Amino acid sequence: MKTAIVTGGGRGIGLGITKALAEAGFQIAVVGSSEEARYAQALSQLREAGHSIVYFQHDLADTAGSRVCVERIAETLGRIDVLVNNAGVAPRVRADLLEMTEESFDRVVGTNTRGTMFFTQAAARRMIAQEPVEGVRGTIINISSVSATVSSVNRGEYCVSKAGVSMLTRLYAHRLAGDQIFVYEIQPGIIRTDMTAKVQAQYDAFFSGGGCPIARWGCPEDIGRAAAALCGDGFRYTTGQVIYVDGGLHLQRL
Repeated sequence: MKTAIVTGGGRGIGLGITKALAEAGFQIAVVGSSEEARYAQALSQLREAGHSIVYFQHDLADTAGSRVCVERIAETLGRIDVLVNNAGVAPRVRADLLEMTEESFDRVVGTNTRGTMFFTQAAARRMIAQEPVEGVRGTIINISSVSATVSSVNRGEYCVSKAGVSMLTRLYAHRLAGDQIFVYEIQPGIIRTDMTAKVQAQYDAFFSGGGCPIARWGCPEDIGRAAAALCGDGFRYTTGQVIYVDGGLHLQRL
C-alpha cells in the first residue's frame, strides 16, 4: 500500500485531502501540531470506514524536528509516496500592513514557508533514497492560496508566506524532476473552514455580489479531489503546475 503524508490533515482542507487520498487507497500519515485527541472524532470515522490512518504530532515551525518526524513516518509505514504540504497558520489578528508586527510576520512565514521548505527537504531526501514504483519515486503537492497572488493588505504576512510556497513549488519541481519526483501546487480559493468562518458574512456578500464566477463557497472535498487526481496516473508528463481550485476567482475580468 502506498503512503501519503498530509500535514494539517486532521481538519479543514487537510481533512478533505486525507479523506480523498484514503478513499484512493493510500495509507495516511496525518501530521498535526496538536495532540491527536483534538482530531479524534474525524480520524476515528476514517478508521471505522476501514482506512489506515496513523497520527504523528509535529509542529512545522520546529524545522529541526522535521527530519525526525519524516524518518518516524518512513520507519512506521515503510515508504513515502506522497507529501501534501497543507499545514499553515493565519495571522492571529488581521492588521493593516503598516501595523503588522514582526512577531506575526515571523510566526506565519516561519510555519507556512520556512516550515514547508524544510519538511519537504526531509521528505524529498527520503523519496530519493527509495526505489521508484511504476517510474515514480514520489509526488509532492503544496497547498498555497489565491493569497499567493491576490493582495490583502490586512494580512500581508499570510500573502507573503503563500507566495513563498508558490516559489517552493517551482524550485522543488526543478530540482526533483530528474529524481522521478513530481511537484504541484493547488491554489484554493475561498473554502469553507474554521479559518474562514470568522469572515463568513464578508465572503457571503462577495459571492452574492458576483465576485466569483462560480458563485459558491468551496469545500475541503473540492481540494481533496484535486489532490487525489494529481496523485494518480494522469499527470505523468507534468511537474510544477499550479492547479486553481477557486471557482474561477483567478480569472481577470472586465
